[in-house]
Amino acid sequence: MPISTAGQSVYCGQQVALLTQHGKQAPLSEVLGHCLGCRIEHVDRFDTDSLGTFTRDIARAGSQLEAARRKAQIGMELSGLSIGLASEGAFGPDPVSFMLPHNLELLVWIDARLGIEVVATASGATNFAHQTVTNWEDAERFALAAGFPQHYLIVRPDQQDHPEFRKGLATWPELQAAVAWALAASSARQVFIETDMRAFANPTRMLNIRRAAEVLAQKLLSLCPVCAAPGFAVSGIVRGLPCEDCGLPTDDAKADLHACVRCGHQVSVARERRFASAGHCNYCNP
Repeated sequence: MPISTAGQSVYCGQQVALLTQHGKQAPLSEVLGHCLGCRIEHVDRFDTDSLGTFTRDIARAGSQLEAARRKAQIGMELSGLSIGLASEGAFGPDPVSFMLPHNLELLVWIDARLGIEVVATASGATNFAHQTVTNWEDAERFALAAGFPQHYLIVRPDQQDHPEFRKGLATWPELQAAVAWALAASSARQVFIETDMRAFANPTRMLNIRRAAEVLAQKLLSLCPVCAAPGFAVSGIVRGLPCEDCGLPTDDAKADLHACVRCGHQVSVARERRFASAGHCNYCNP
């Protein structure tokens, strides 16, 4: 699989539209500019909050990928550029333990000239959290555990769906004033406090966006051996790794499928492991 360097990248010197109002241009420009030699053009003539907010006052329409794709398309339309880039984050329980909070960052790269779309993701730990408190001392403890003031906070009276809130809280005086306001406005004398997950307000999330950009860069530096389009990368797996005892196929992966996003050419690349544990075999361990 041919891998080019930044100097040989097909995107060297090209402009890429990035629609964002939450500061994502900084890490994306640094990583993709260095790896691909492209120029990220920041587009901000659109309120991306209208497509969905983490404060839940505007619901996101469609999936995470669909939201990112829409942002990229709007950025291309507003800038007149043929290449668009967008980012979308999601938060929830860790998919393995289902106990710790988890952040999945997705980037989509659309090249209208080549007719390709390349998607990259990265996931990791996050400070995503919330708590209902009834006094300043509990709010202060939550803030410290969430990494405040480096990580911003959001406060609202009563509960998570209260229509009034204060977000972007970045200093202790701001937070204290917001908690006092919410307590006074609450019929139950309680405050719902949560982490602000907008990218510029959350350094931990910014790290995951940077990691997603590194994954995207590697994909775009990988060229299809047939049509030379960028984005030739792992698209799936081939199961059937033989059992170490009986030799029958198991559900373990034996190879990775690398596919072109343009012409569909596929290559199966065998993994280093030659046999699966008998514990994973449906015959030896039914």
